[in-house]
Amino acid sequence: MRIWINGKSHELPEPSSVHDALTALGAPSTGVAVAVDDELVPRADWARYRLAADAKVEVLTAVQGG
Repeated sequence: MRIWINGKSHELPEPSSVHDALTALGAPSTGVAVAVDDELVPRADWARYRLAADAKVEVLTAVQGG
């Protein structure tokens, strides 16, 4: 199935979770926040939150600074 991660198309097998998408992206499991179709997904739900075809996933990285 096709999903969108940070605006780029990715193919993942069905069913896939947020965790699967992060693994495919090579994203770290800490220091990031994930939203699917404009709704924040709590880290505790990443492994069980199933993605639908054409889901729009945004992976945001925490940045330190001042």
